[in-house]
Amino acid sequence: MAAPTLAEIRKWPAVVSVPTAAPAIGCSRAHLYDLIKRGEAPVKTLSYGRRHVVVTASIVALLEGA
Repeated sequence: MAAPTLAEIRKWPAVVSVPTAAPAIGCSRAHLYDLIKRGEAPVKTLSYGRRHVVVTASIVALLEGA
């Protein structure tokens, strides 16, 4: 999947799936899942049982260098 632009990311819903978020931050889905598991994800994640979602605002903040 090609990396989305910042303008596209800003139009996303409040949370997105890990497979959607991974290319936006420049890593693979598997790598982002591994970072989440280790508690080292560079973006804010929410866990619902075994399901994880990524907070879109944290992706925007990361890409803006905030």
